[in-house]
Parts: sequence; structure tokens; C-alpha cells
Amino acid sequence: MALDLRLSQVRTGVAAMRQNCNYQLGTTKLGRKRGLIIGMFVCVCCQWEEVSIMDEKNIPIRTYQVCNVMEPSQSNWLRTDWIPRSGAQRIYVEIKFTLRDCNSLPGVTGTCKETFNLYYYESNNDREHYIRESNFLKIDTVAADESFTQVDIGDRIMKLNTEVRNVKVTTRKGFYLAFQDVGACIALISVRVFYKTCPLSIRNLATFPDTNTGADTSSLVEVRGSCVNQSEEREEPKMYCGADGEWLVPIGGCVCNPGYEEKGGVIKFIYIALLTSADISKCCTETQPKTPNKPPSAPQQLISEVNETSVVLEWSAPLRLGGRTDIRYSSYPGNVLFSPQQSGLGATRVCVSELQAHTRYTFTIGARNGVSQGHTARARESVSVTLTTNQAAPSPVTSIQASDVTRHDVSLAWQQPDRANGVILEYEVKYYEKNQKERSYRIMKTASRSADITGLNPLTVYVFHVRARTAAGYGEFSAPFEFSTNSDPLPLIGNAANSTLLLLSISGGVVLLLISTTVFIISHRRGQYSKAKQDLEEEKHLNPGVRIYVDPFTYEDPDQAVHEFAKEIDASNIHIEKVIGIGEFGEVCSGCLRLQGKREIYVAIKSLKAGYTDKQRRDFLSEASIMGQFDHPNIIRLEGVVTRCKPVMIITEYMENGSLNTFLRKHDGQFTVIQLVGMLRGIVSGMKYLSDMSYVHRDLAARNILVNSNLVCKVSDFGLSRVLEDESEAAYTTQIPIRWTAPEAIAYRKFTPASDTWSYGVVMWEVMSYGERPYWDMSNQDVIKAIDEGYRLPPPMDCPVCLHQLMLDCWQRDRIHRPSFTQILNILDKLIRNPTTTLRRTGGERPVPTLLEPVGGPEFVSVWSVEYWLQAIGMDMYRDTLTAAGYTSPDSLLTLTQQDMASIGIVTPSHQDQILASVQQVLLSHMQQIEEQMQDSMVPV
Repeated sequence: MALDLRLSQVRTGVAAMRQNCNYQLGTTKLGRKRGLIIGMFVCVCCQWEEVSIMDEKNIPIRTYQVCNVMEPSQSNWLRTDWIPRSGAQRIYVEIKFTLRDCNSLPGVTGTCKETFNLYYYESNNDREHYIRESNFLKIDTVAADESFTQVDIGDRIMKLNTEVRNVKVTTRKGFYLAFQDVGACIALISVRVFYKTCPLSIRNLATFPDTNTGADTSSLVEVRGSCVNQSEEREEPKMYCGADGEWLVPIGGCVCNPGYEEKGGVIKFIYIALLTSADISKCCTETQPKTPNKPPSAPQQLISEVNETSVVLEWSAPLRLGGRTDIRYSSYPGNVLFSPQQSGLGATRVCVSELQAHTRYTFTIGARNGVSQGHTARARESVSVTLTTNQAAPSPVTSIQASDVTRHDVSLAWQQPDRANGVILEYEVKYYEKNQKERSYRIMKTASRSADITGLNPLTVYVFHVRARTAAGYGEFSAPFEFSTNSDPLPLIGNAANSTLLLLSISGGVVLLLISTTVFIISHRRGQYSKAKQDLEEEKHLNPGVRIYVDPFTYEDPDQAVHEFAKEIDASNIHIEKVIGIGEFGEVCSGCLRLQGKREIYVAIKSLKAGYTDKQRRDFLSEASIMGQFDHPNIIRLEGVVTRCKPVMIITEYMENGSLNTFLRKHDGQFTVIQLVGMLRGIVSGMKYLSDMSYVHRDLAARNILVNSNLVCKVSDFGLSRVLEDESEAAYTTQIPIRWTAPEAIAYRKFTPASDTWSYGVVMWEVMSYGERPYWDMSNQDVIKAIDEGYRLPPPMDCPVCLHQLMLDCWQRDRIHRPSFTQILNILDKLIRNPTTTLRRTGGERPVPTLLEPVGGPEFVSVWSVEYWLQAIGMDMYRDTLTAAGYTSPDSLLTLTQQDMASIGIVTPSHQDQILASVQQVLLSHMQQIEEQMQDSMVPV
């Protein structure tokens, strides 16, 4: 069927800007994006109509709408005009739309849909007037996160959805986009198309040009750099342009020519005091500019992207630089926050924040060079853009005060947020007992800037947070505000003499405790340190309740192993519905399993292809023999096997969301850190179970983790152990997943639970980077070489410091220094229980003092700080870990052992040794002072 064209509206796409303007070097970031033009929308004689509507603010907007929900089998197409590819290899489509809830439409049961389809078609010709539907390739089915009802229409509440999809476009000069309605009530508000680039960069005195990212979401584009003026190659300079527009893995570089030096990234003359007149004349001749210097022309192609009350501005360099390279940019107006800075910008990008909501701004970008002084005609050297900021939630509430505090009540009052960004509709007060943290809290709402809280417990510390709501939604909660309810005064115990005696008794007890503890630590520390790792490794063997894995290859008859560990299922009970993939041995399908007396369940079915050999059948069924021995909520469950008829099949539970890496890429940026940590917790729980059964997985990777509809992650794919067992060296290096495998396993085939720990660290990195390919497009040999030279993957974007530190611990070169899965599980549990303090920090900013002497004397316990002690010994990264475990004062450290540290997440032996040695040194110094004081106070007989 051909599409009959009808000319409609022209929409132009603009560049999509990154949402977080403040990012750190070395992390995974959003790259620069350039806009493409979306041409004219065309429609066949269908139900799509171009309609003007009013938004919530009674501002007219143009939309495309369709709402033919009464008739079944709808197929209404709307497509764009031809869009030039402009060298992009992967394009991104951002769609903003609203959609009607089918339940709010009476009488449309079975015909109404709540999705639409997105297609594309590549073409070299911008004049194709007839394109058949069958020629379009599907990108995805798009669903709404929020739908509106008839009530929403009456209240003028527009529930806007924003979805982004991407697709590879590399074979033609341009492409068309098409939207297929299948029976929904929908309105398209806007469509933007963009691609990503790595911006012009100078690294190691080499210039790397503006480069389009690769065609795949995990690809790297190798770019060779060129040396800047007055420098020459030391080693071929090159970098890799990542899929998100970030330059990665700089290699090689340039060095200054003789007579020049590098200062602040710029090559300058080396001035020598004694020069002859001939030298001076030669120098002046060589440095004379070939062309007169002039001020630059105005910057080009200024584009903007508004995100609530912030805006990102990007532009291109001036067409004429005036014969100079020292171009700097300045932006106007003032009284707002510019990042990285307002003037003297070397880059062609700036983020502006702290703007007023619903306000019209005009921004001017000016270019200057070293001879711009005296040339004040700003219009010749600048370019402007005018925009209006969006609706935004209010800023956090500040200045909370409490009054009229009693045993059970308190009155709170606060100031309006500094930036209300609209009319405050109400305030929300959240409060809870401090010792309960946020596990159990209560909410109170009020329309005024005060609240009377009742029903509190006496003599209890409470924590309060307040936030404001406008039509744009809730703002962030305020910083915690604490206060304690009142109670009757506590009675004094005894008189002054008894109190003095009690204090003396306590002091004597503390001295005896210090002496005994120090002796205990000195006598046992060395033995405990040397045995701790061995005890952790042998713990599961000492537990008689843990089952041990049985290798099915020890059975002479493979069918005996299968029937011992797996249940035989009659093939008539299996109903195959569709093919969902291709496995190593045959097709993978989904379908239903119907067993007598049990409810029907949805399952995945692996089948062995026809023409198999006896070895292939044995290898195929060995995975079922392995899987059938496991019973854990985070291990894929085996339902049974079919071996008595053909085809031979393995039946497992069905995981709706497929493999973890694909699932994360599809939902990039849509989860909170605590949700990602929850996924990691499920994976390590399953790996702990396997480790306790003495099973080594050997192929732990995000692609081998399956995700169900409840986001539960389960370890799968237990076939690699049989593949690597008896392979030749060539086959072994081909089969082994280099990027996920520990160095000792690559070099010596030494697979242990510790090598699985290394792989788990890579899985952590995959999860926190939303399925990015480890080490990107580096070759396997480059990966092996980089790891051997000490290179480790950098933290993904917004990855908390504690999680990346845990990854680095998993990647310790010496396998005995890596944490066990039991230790990792304990660490993640502590992070989940206290996320506000452990998962918030994404970088260390506090300065560490260079020297701090331990304080002796009787006042030791009161003046010595655990925090400053950790800073002094360079172990500040464990401040939150020790605090969360209750080690908040010097006396709490007296009984600290290596096993205690391992249980709370301090698993690196060198770090344990340094902490224990420091504690011992301070205690010995203190005990020596006590002993000297006791000797001085003794009276000779």
C-alpha cells in the first residue's frame, strides 16, 4: 500500500542538551549533540489531523491528533519529509505526546490502544513521494507513562510524556520517520531529532577534531590527533570518541619544539636573558605575524535548550578568527549562574542556571581575541538568542524554626522558598524519629507556612523535612531539622561523695579496659590477620547445612545426571507460541507449560537443533544438569527437560525483560541509584549461593543476567564451564570473555570464586553505566595490556564513590585481596539501609591534613577525633563505613579487629593493616603515658 501525501506543518528540530550541566572529569557524561531538521509532516487519508489546542496556560500550540478508537484494526500513518543525515551514524528521536486512558472512553473495550509505533526509512532521494508501509523499518512501540482522562480535560491538566529512541542510520544520505497509530487517542506535541558528537579537544598538545559518534551504542571511533603549532609527535596521538560524546583513552602525544615550553596547555617561547642583536633580530622576524591581526567575527549557529529554569547554550566558532587563535567568549546578561564561567570561555558551550520561571531572557555570546581592545562594536562580534524559561518546581524550604515544644507537641514555622517559581499551593512536612531514620515516617500537609505536630513521644529526637508544591509539582525537601521533645528532669543519683566515688570507679574501669584490650590486640592481631582470609574461604565448608555442587561430567551416562537433577516433562504439556532468539544449539522460544494440578505458567524453551552429535547433546543437557541443582530466588529456575522425544528441550522460567544489559540500554537513565543497587544486590545474592555450593560460574556478565517483570535479576547461562574445560589454547582464548575475566584466569586458567568476584565488579560497572560495553571498542589484546599496566575502568556518570571503590576492590590484582560474595552482600545491604549518607557522594572534596599528631594524656578520649584520625592516615574513604557501623568514637575502636573490618566492607588487606597498626600505635602511646603517670604517683615504702 502506497502512502498518499498531503502537505502539512513544518517543524524544525533543535539540539537536545544535556540535563546535568555540572559533571566531573573521568566519568561517563552526555556528549555534545547537534540538531537535524525535521521536514514537513505528511499523512494519508487517515485520521491524523493538524489541530491547534490550548495548553494549561491558555497558550496555543500546534499538534497532530488522532482518536479513532471505535473501529478495530486501525493503521493510520503520519511521516516526516526527508531528513538529511549530515554524517550522523546513529540518530536520536525525542517525542513529546499526550494519550487518553482507554478506561475513560466508554464502549471501546478491545478496540482502544494506548501505544503507537515509530518507524524509519533510509533513502538517498529527498523526492520520494510514495513509500510503501512495508518498506519502513520499525524502531519501537512507544507507550505512555501517564495518560489523561475526561476529568483531566475538564481541569485542563496536560499529562505530557517524553520518550527518546535511537536507531543506526549509515547506509543512505537521509531518512524519513513515520508514526503509526493502531487505535489510540493521542496527540503529538513535538518531535526532535539529533545526533551526538565528541567536541573539538586538545589533549597532550594534540588537536582532535569535532567527531561524530559511532553507529552502535557501545562503539568507539578511533581518531588521530594532529600536533599543535610549535610541537612535534612524541608518539602517535589518538583518542577514542565514545558513544555518548566523551573522549576516552588518550594515547601518545606531542612535545614542544626546541626553544618552546608548555604552560597551562599553551606553548610559549622560552625567554633567555643574554641574546645577541642577531638573535633578537631573527626572533622578531620569525614571530612577525604573516597577516594583520583583527578582532574576530561573531560566533555562529547559536542554539539553546531550556530545561525548566536552566538553559544550555552552544555555538560554533566565528567564521573569521582575525588571524589569531586566542579566541575567548563571554555571555550576557549577568545576575545568573554560569557554568563553567561567564567570561573568558575557551569552549563553545555554557550552562546558565538560577533563572526565573516563566521569564523571557535574551542571551548574547560575544567573541574576543587579543586585539579586541578598542573594538567595542558588540554587534559585529556577538550573536543573540531570545527564549522563555519553563514552569519549574520551587526551590527547597529554608529557615525552619520550632516553638511551643512540649512532651508530645511542637509548632513549626518556615520561610517561603527563595525561588517559588509560581504560586505555592501547599507545603508537605515529613517527620520521623531519628533512631528510626526514614524506615517509618509520617506526612502532614498544610496550606500555610506553619504546622502544629502532635502525638509525639516524650524525650525523643525527631527529624523534620519540609517541601513546597506549585502547579509544576513538589520541590526538593529541605535539609533535616532536628529537635527533642521535652520530659521531666531526671533525678540525681546519690550525693556528691557517691558521685565522686562512682566517677573514680568508672575511670579505673576504663584504664583496666584499655590495658587489657591493648594486650589482647598485641598478642592476637598477627594471628587474626593471617587467618582471616583463610577463615572466610573455609566458612562454607565448615557449615554442614550447605549443599555442594556435583559436576555432571563425572557421570559416565549424561542421561543419568539429567534425570537425577532435572524433571522429565511430557512434550504434550508444552505449547510453543513464538521464537524469541537463537541459542548456541538451536532456537529459543516462549510458550506455556501446563502440568496437571498446577496453574499454567509462561516459560522459555531451548531446543536442540536437528542433526546434533552425541557430544552436542551431552553439552546441551549438561546446563540442565547444572541448573537443576540450584534453588535460589536469584538463580534462573529450571522447570524440566524433554529428552524422550525430539526435539530435546530445556524448560526454564520466563524472564519478561530479557538480558540485563539490553534492558538497561533500553531504559537508560530511568532508574534511581538505590534501584540499581537493588539489582546488584540480587545478583550478588545469587552468586553467594553459587559460591557456597562451590560452583564457579566463569561467565558472569550483564548479558547472562535475566530480568523479570518485577525487576528481579537472576543469574543464568551455566554452559561456559564445560566449554573451557578441555579446549586447546587457541580455542580457549577465542571462547573466553576477556573483558569480564580475571587476569589469572586469562593467563593460567585459574578459575575460582575470586575470579567470579572480578567479573562481578565488571557487572557493577555495566549496571551503573546502563549497559555500556566494558572497555568500549578496545581490542581484547589492548584490554589485557591495559589491565596488566594497572588501568581500571573509570566510574560511570553519577556513580557513588563507595560503589566505584567496591569495583576497584573486586579488581585487585592479587585474588586473595578481593572481597568474597558474602562481604559484598553485607556491604550492599548496609548501603541500602543507609542510602542518604552512603550513596549520595559521587566524589571526595574534603582536604586531607598532611600531618596530625595523636593526642596523649588523660584527655585523649575526649579530644581525639575518628574523622581526623582517618584523614591523617589517608583512610578518609572509610569514614562513612565506620560511622554507619557504630565506630564513632576512639573508645569504640579499641576492640576493632580485621574480621570486624571485613564484615563492614573494609576488605583490602593493606588498608586493614594500616588501620589496625595506627590504632595500636595510638593506644600504645597512650598506655605508655598512663604507665609513666602511675609510676610518678607511686610512694616508695
